[in-house]
Amino acid sequence: RAVTQTFCSGKMKLCHCCTTLLLITSISAHSDFFTSIGHMTDLLFMEKDLVSSLKDYIRAEEDKLQRIKLWADRLDDLSTAGSQDPEAFLGHPVNAFKLIKRLNTEWAELENLVLTDMSDAFVSNLTIQRQHFPNDDDQTGAAKALMRLQDTYKLDTETISSGQLPGSSSVAMMSSVLSVEDCYDLGKVAYSDVDYYHTELWMAQALKQLDQGEESSTVDSVAILDYLSYSVYQQGELERALDFTKRLLELDPSHQRANGNLKYFEYQLFKKKMKESQEDEDEEQRTRKESRGRRDDYLPERKQYEKLCRGEGVRMTPRRQSRLFCRYYDNGRHPRFVIGPLKQEDEWDSPHIVRYHDIVSDRDIEKVKELAKPRLRRATISNPVTGVLETAHYRISKSAWLGAYEHPVVDKINQKIEDITGLDVSTAEDLQVANYGVGGQYEPHFDFGRKDEPDAFEELGTGNRIATWLLYMSDVQAGGATVFTDISAAVQPKKGSAVFWFNLYPSGEGDYRTRHAACPVLLGNKWVSNKWIHERGQEFRRRCGLHWTD
Repeated sequence: RAVTQTFCSGKMKLCHCCTTLLLITSISAHSDFFTSIGHMTDLLFMEKDLVSSLKDYIRAEEDKLQRIKLWADRLDDLSTAGSQDPEAFLGHPVNAFKLIKRLNTEWAELENLVLTDMSDAFVSNLTIQRQHFPNDDDQTGAAKALMRLQDTYKLDTETISSGQLPGSSSVAMMSSVLSVEDCYDLGKVAYSDVDYYHTELWMAQALKQLDQGEESSTVDSVAILDYLSYSVYQQGELERALDFTKRLLELDPSHQRANGNLKYFEYQLFKKKMKESQEDEDEEQRTRKESRGRRDDYLPERKQYEKLCRGEGVRMTPRRQSRLFCRYYDNGRHPRFVIGPLKQEDEWDSPHIVRYHDIVSDRDIEKVKELAKPRLRRATISNPVTGVLETAHYRISKSAWLGAYEHPVVDKINQKIEDITGLDVSTAEDLQVANYGVGGQYEPHFDFGRKDEPDAFEELGTGNRIATWLLYMSDVQAGGATVFTDISAAVQPKKGSAVFWFNLYPSGEGDYRTRHAACPVLLGNKWVSNKWIHERGQEFRRRCGLHWTD
């Protein structure tokens, strides 16, 4: 009973194995850096190496300066002694010889020491490593990822700037603080993207930190206020734009653009007061209010998607909840599971989504990561029109494909999927391993090809994707859930467990209720692997049906 409790909470428990058996089953490229924590780990260690090299350079410079200082002190003593009575001092033949020797040879040696470049080793190391540095696109991508997290999880700029993200440890928060310059740069990224909503938020945060006494050598209030006034003006806030402009001119009365904006804003306000009736003003204020905030979105279910990511809006009534069970599952007394049945948990009733716990050991997970990491590339999607694989802004992760022939562990995982699901995996796609980095996500999508995508998997020659197997290879501190937007369901990542569902009805028609998404990772590192199982080979394993039923 205790073992059953470890993998299922809040659901009715069914146990059809004896206690003894229950105890047995407890065995268990250069771009887009920000899209993979695995690759960013390499950057962290590279930076650590550069810091070590920099410290070596500093020690070498300090040693050089110490040697020069000793020279200076010794020569200062000699010149002081000689200048008291030069004739007497130079009358001593040894002193005369040493003066000539110093000026002829020793000062030349000192000159060579001063001119010695101690930075060669550090600069050489830096030059080598620089080819692996992130570029401007990476920095922009990471900034947009932060803003994506801000929107999805409804975080204010103060929370992000202070590093106090939900689930973060006190140790992590100590170094996870955004400076004035950081906030300013985030605002500039938003501004370049014509995103005045986030421009205002981050410039306001930068200004707040400056007003609170934080010092900055590169950013001042004038620059921030310049961005603030324009961003709020673009959102229809004429009065606030004027206020920010006046504050800017108090700090810099000669600011040319601000002086021009001041006259323009005052003129626009005067026109509004002269022309608008009270009704018109109310309508103007309503329109202005509607125009503020995030821009119109291409994703119709954006609000529902983000709600589910935050753990809100899950539609599961108590009556339906009572129909979800945890059980020990042997797939019809399959030889592999008779003695060691699987822990199976119902995650959703219709469509039926099940989770299998403790499916893959930590050791095998690490081996899969090891195999995948050198081959991780920005994840692609199949263009519904051309069928060509391409990157997309709504899928932010890196992935690699592993064939069964590449390592016994991959072959073992494939065999286990076949044994558990009863489906033929010989026609399935290779195991896809994905790593989600900063704000990593995959927005709502279908795994199967729809009717308007007749050529989606034609080149594979194995039919449509009949089912999806999703293995979680890491726990995630916050965020990263798999959500189903049509049915308002959410599945949380749990290392070593896998969720499984059918994408097609027995009739072969697509089940549009399986539209799902990978929520942005708020905190932590998310690794998953997918196995997409295709129709071919399933004719006698999952028989066709005439009705659209699970």
